Amino acid sequence: MTLIWRHLLRPLCLVTSAPRILEMHPFLSLGTSRTSVTKLSLHTKPRMPPCDFMPERYQSLGYNRVLEIHKEHLSPVVTAYFQKPLLLHQGHMEWLFDAEGSRYLDFFSGIVTVSVGHCHPKVNAVAQKQLGRLWHTSTVFFHPPMHEYAEKLAALLPEPLKVIFLVNSGSEANELAMLMARAHSNNIDIISFRGAYHGCSPYTLGLTNVGTYKMELPGGTGCQPGVNGVVQYPKGFLKEAFELVRARGGVCIADEVQTGFGRLGSHFWGFQTHDVLPDIVTMAKGIGNGFPMAAVITTPEIAKSLAKCLQHFNTFGGNPMACAIGSAVLEVIKEENLQENSQEVGTYMLLKFAKLRDEFEIVGDVRGKGLMIGIEMVQDKISCRPLPREEVNQIHEDCKHMGLLVGRGSIFSQTFRIAPSMCITKPEVDFAVEVFRSALTQHMERRAK
Repeated sequence: MTLIWRHLLRPLCLVTSAPRILEMHPFLSLGTSRTSVTKLSLHTKPRMPPCDFMPERYQSLGYNRVLEIHKEHLSPVVTAYFQKPLLLHQGHMEWLFDAEGSRYLDFFSGIVTVSVGHCHPKVNAVAQKQLGRLWHTSTVFFHPPMHEYAEKLAALLPEPLKVIFLVNSGSEANELAMLMARAHSNNIDIISFRGAYHGCSPYTLGLTNVGTYKMELPGGTGCQPGVNGVVQYPKGFLKEAFELVRARGGVCIADEVQTGFGRLGSHFWGFQTHDVLPDIVTMAKGIGNGFPMAAVITTPEIAKSLAKCLQHFNTFGGNPMACAIGSAVLEVIKEENLQENSQEVGTYMLLKFAKLRDEFEIVGDVRGKGLMIGIEMVQDKISCRPLPREEVNQIHEDCKHMGLLVGRGSIFSQTFRIAPSMCITKPEVDFAVEVFRSALTQHMERRAK
């Protein structure tokens, strides 16, 4: 038996020709809050914190043309939030701007991916410098950015996790981890938790157990039974699970795709919060602040087991651009004390949101750690049945209309996922909490009618 674990948001699993139309929009005042389009009651809308950044004027495709192109040429799978999907234009740190000039506080950070802030100045500068020097070589040649980054990243992992495989996405990292585990343990079976999400590639779909991402076609051979709303585990649970798996010849894999790089505040990696040491660690998302990049880190022994059965090669993994950006992200996290900020502001935010649980019957739970929080919506606290999707949708829309972007999760999409960039401040948290309170109040008024 082999073991893969994912912490918090992504639960862990056990591995036993149309013309271009230009459109220009004047920008709204950036220092004031906007009026909600929801016509419910005359609530005082929370005032948006100031932002000293002025975005460029939007001069690209018109909104209707974007919809036409999307319908004709892009995937028919509906993934965009909101009845009228946002057409985003520019980002700056914790802020996003749409094509109409409206400003939003991003409390989902590109699905827990923008770790140090949209278009962070230092990361931008490093990317631009590397862009003018060398984009790509593939791993058949050496280049300093890869070796510089490998040394920095390895220093952040405990012994004996020192061998790094650089890839391009979380799904790809998890697939490689599965392959490593099977090569080293000579076992095949994988057990995943209900509600777990480990990727949407053909191989990792077997690990994923969220209905939205499952399909009737078989996938992930040998997988038996995330995005389950930021669920933490009881103290001692992971340690005992690791012991049980290792006693049966398995290995333990920590999926740090969303929880890593200081987001949880108290520790740099999620597995450290449970006092366990995995055999393999996967990471992506925040590793590159939105640039496609991922990694798998393991022990020399497991790396050798893989090398015996596979000459692993990755064309784009560890390319100069990704490695330069990855190094810059690590430097920013350290220089700007972002892990410490995640701890301080995250704790402050958790306590603020927790008050809503006492104020509203439909807030069933507020849970999380650092800058990763789940707010679970229920019909009532006695039954704890999920709030109907259409009601959650309206609350989601109301938050957006007031300038706050949050994510969704859980099996029935009833949990709001809160995961801002690690540069977030307490005044911005105050704004987010007040927006959420206003949206809940409006919902209760709708219910009363």
